[in-house]
Amino acid sequence: MPMNQPSRSDVHVDRPLTEISIAFLQSADTFVADKAYPILPVSKQSDSYFTYDRGMFNRDEAEELAPGTRAAAANYTLSTDTYSAKVWALAKDIADQVRANADSPLSLDREATEFLVVKMLIRKERNFAANHFVTGKWTTERAGVASGVTGTQFLRWDVASSTPIEDVRAAIRAVQVLTGFRPDRIVLGRAVYDALLDHPDIIGRIDRGQTSGPAVAMKDSLAALFELKQILVMDAIYNSAAEGATNVHAFIGASNALLLYTPASPGLMTPSAGYTFAWSGLLGAGATGTRMLRFRMDPEHSDLIEIQMSFDQKLIAADLGYFFLDAVS
Repeated sequence: MPMNQPSRSDVHVDRPLTEISIAFLQSADTFVADKAYPILPVSKQSDSYFTYDRGMFNRDEAEELAPGTRAAAANYTLSTDTYSAKVWALAKDIADQVRANADSPLSLDREATEFLVVKMLIRKERNFAANHFVTGKWTTERAGVASGVTGTQFLRWDVASSTPIEDVRAAIRAVQVLTGFRPDRIVLGRAVYDALLDHPDIIGRIDRGQTSGPAVAMKDSLAALFELKQILVMDAIYNSAAEGATNVHAFIGASNALLLYTPASPGLMTPSAGYTFAWSGLLGAGATGTRMLRFRMDPEHSDLIEIQMSFDQKLIAADLGYFFLDAVS
């Protein structure tokens, strides 16, 4: 006998659960995708946006104005690209018997919401790692080696004689010269971050010669050394094993590093290495493109909590990023 489906009257956007999901999204520090590519709410699921030739903004074209003459003209060219925010969804059921046996029945809804949010963040983080935290995407890339540096290679940062501070600062200058914008954050795999914490050059600069105790290089200290606003560490893990099999956990982020320029205030007319286009026009969705639905499944004697998230992680300007492949062994 086919399973009965919920009627339209049985399904609705649950605003309290949606608010819980948004609050949880904002506090999920383990995941960095939305910080690397800031969220840009859009009313349409798919549309076009403009891109600019930044070289035209950096020319000095002003001329002295003689009496009775017209001002010199300057312009810039526009190109267009498109985004398409796919809708991702996942659901969890809460059986009536489970709810009746719970010490706090309503807490099950919150727990289901947070469970689903984590699942969706894993999907989002894996999408970012697979499509943007990889080689072949950015205008400038360098590969790390254990020894014998040639060409554009660099000495991996877990080698004591490597120069991570100089490498990162040189990369920042390269992007700035190429685009006129100075990168303000770096995304690091956990192994890369750990290697930087233990690097003798970094410890020495933070310690400033003190010998009374070990200096601890944390994110703020690293950001100051690199002259960046933010250090983003990809701490989220993913279990690649099928349900019922032995767990196979691994960090989502590989041992790479990615410098990025992102604006303080995202906008369709504002340059950025990348944006996360979030379809806020989806009925009941907030600025993150997320909504929570509640279904009553009478034949199964249960409630179904569903999360929907609509987004497109879009690389906007490849020259506003600088990629270090295999930054550690």
